[in-house]
This record gives sequence, structure tokens and C-alpha cells, in this order.
Amino acid sequence: MNIYPIGVSMISKDKQTIIDFFFIIPDPRIDRTKHHKLMDILVVSICAIICGANNFVAIENFGKVREDWFKTFLDLNGGIPSHDTISRVFSLIDPKVLQQCFIQWLQASIAVVKGEVISIDGKTMRGSKDKVNNTPATHIVSAFASESKMVLGEIAIDKKSNEITAIPKLLDLLLIAGSIVTIDAMGTQKKIAKKIIEKEADYVLSLKANQGNLHKDTIDFFENGLTNGFENSDVDFFETIEKSHGRLEKRQYWYTKGSEVHRYENSR
Repeated sequence: MNIYPIGVSMISKDKQTIIDFFFIIPDPRIDRTKHHKLMDILVVSICAIICGANNFVAIENFGKVREDWFKTFLDLNGGIPSHDTISRVFSLIDPKVLQQCFIQWLQASIAVVKGEVISIDGKTMRGSKDKVNNTPATHIVSAFASESKMVLGEIAIDKKSNEITAIPKLLDLLLIAGSIVTIDAMGTQKKIAKKIIEKEADYVLSLKANQGNLHKDTIDFFENGLTNGFENSDVDFFETIEKSHGRLEKRQYWYTKGSEVHRYENSR
């Protein structure tokens, strides 16, 4: 089975339909048992899910209501597949391959502009904990594009502590060159910073006490610098003054290339 990484173009630039992005998914069914083309099942299902269908019966109903429209670009020689057929096909498809194709299609449809902020964050899905079967809640690590207001990709993990290992995997799925990636303190790791640089993006990582020595060294550097005027240090200063809620708000920023506290690739 060939799994093409995100960013490897298998589609011509002048033809980028949803069908083109999913054609690499192998059909796991036996030929003599097929009554519907795999692409028909996938496209109907994806369109239905995007429009709010949350189960296989809803997908089937969506397809039947819009069957005439689907026939304008799908074969549908066997009509709209039943919910049992849709369920069986999705149980056989490799979810990782499907995820890759979906994210590639999504990113091709939503161009990430240079300088756009991509926020990577983890969250626990409400109601996902199964007390009866004693299964833990599901945690999701997702990447959100600030300009397009869209989730570019997400990965499910077992525990919140696994975010550190999940973030590089999510970054591998994304086309983020020229963007600015922001992550909370959980993601302030050297390997993650290096991965972002490899993806030709910049990063803003939160620095908290979970990075003990680096956190302390950074605080000491700026506290000492404010006392001695950053003597012999390469530091820039920026200030903003804004009027808000009937008062003036002044914000002061000190910026260093990281020569004194440099521990992350291309940090500043």
C-alpha cells in the first residue's frame, strides 16, 4: 500500500476536485461483491459529513435527497449506497490514509497565507469518557488557521500527556510554510521547534515553569537586563500605546535573538 505524504502532489494543478485527492485510497473489497464504486461512497459520505451528517443513516439520506446533483459528477450506477454498505466500507479503509487525503484536499482548498497564525492546541472531547466500559475521554490535538477560521488537521490521542509526541505527527500532515505556529507550554520542546523550522515556518512557544532551567534563565536575563539597561546584550525594544475602555494602555516589549538564553533552533 502506498501512502503519499501531505505535500507530495499527485494531482495536476489545473484539476483539483475532491475526487482527485481521494483516488489513491485502495479499495479493500472483493471485486465480485462490488455494487458501488469506492469513489462514489467516499464523495457522498464526505459531502454529507461536511453538511452535518453524524451517522451512516444520515449519510444515506443525504445522498438520496441530493442524488440528482451527485449524478452530475459521479457515476452512481448502483444508486446511493445503503448505510450498511457505507459502514462496512469505512470499517475496511485505513483511517490514516483517509485522514491524509482529507487534510491534503482541505489544505488545497484553503491556502495558508504568509504570516498567518496557525494555533496548535489540545482539548478533551466533552462526553467522550465511557464510564460503563471504563474507557478514558478522547483528547484531540488540532491545528487552527486564524485567517480562514478553519481546522487544518487533527489527531486523536489517548492521554493529554501524549500531546508532545502527537504534535510532530500533526505537523507532518500540514503545509505551513511561511506561517507562524503558536503552541502552549506543553509543546515547548526542542524537537517540536526543530520540526516547525523544517516545515519552513516560524514559531511562538509559551515558556512556563515546565521548562525549568530555560524558564529561570530567561526570567533572570530580562530582570537583570531591566536593571542594567541590557548592557552588552543584543536586545530590541518596542512599545505600543492604545486607548481602550476610556484609558490609555501602554505595552512594552523586549526582544532578543536569544544569544544569552539560546536553546531552541532559530529562537529569539
